[in-house]
Amino acid sequence: MTRRESILKEMGLAPLWRLRERPELVSPLAPLARRGEGGEGQRQDHPHPGPLPPAGEETRKQRIAALGWDGLKAAVADCRDCRLCEQRKQAVLGVGDVDADWLFVGEGPGAEEDERGEPFVGQAGQLLDAMLAAIGLQRGRKVYIGNVVKCRPPGNRTPEADETAACFPYLQRQIELIRPKLIVALGKPAAETLLDTEVKVGASRGRLFDYRGIPLIVTYHPAYLLRSLPEKAKAWEDLCLARRTMKELNDVAR
Repeated sequence: MTRRESILKEMGLAPLWRLRERPELVSPLAPLARRGEGGEGQRQDHPHPGPLPPAGEETRKQRIAALGWDGLKAAVADCRDCRLCEQRKQAVLGVGDVDADWLFVGEGPGAEEDERGEPFVGQAGQLLDAMLAAIGLQRGRKVYIGNVVKCRPPGNRTPEADETAACFPYLQRQIELIRPKLIVALGKPAAETLLDTEVKVGASRGRLFDYRGIPLIVTYHPAYLLRSLPEKAKAWEDLCLARRTMKELNDVAR
């Protein structure tokens, strides 16, 4: 059991809902098996390993995994590894405190983000800032904001699977460098990418998931809330859960 899992257990928030490496073999919302007193629980299934990635792709992932912030910024700015680079004006790595406790992850840049090189600066960004302020947070102060893909999909469409796969190593490295205490996935594409399974936001709300030992909460994307005003009350509930979880994490860690 990791330190964070121990903290969550003391908080009464365990078990986290952890998704397996091959989620198609299990229910998407299958909880962790309870651990015995003797140590880590063991998986009962033994899925057949999938095909190995091409050697070049594995080398690329290893190279990205070794980058610091300066190298990561340069790599994202120069990336030509999927078709999204063809129409972008600039890649958008993310913005905020690189030692953040909070990490908010959206889908991808929109038109204004593509122009300015910063995530969440349009109407959805204004709503996100208001959401942060409602729980006492501010962009750049113990908060980091990023996206699953770093280049704007044409017409703001949902990123294709191969585009997400090409960009995900950058997000993984960001998370490793930031080491946030809590991740908030904004919308279905972000949640599915981080949890590596199909996700229905409505059914996933109110639960604590796990991303590599980091608690993760799923809520609606601000752009969706602009189109579906009644769902704002549900998003507020999710923010309250996130604030309560962070407070309890901090209290136990003292």
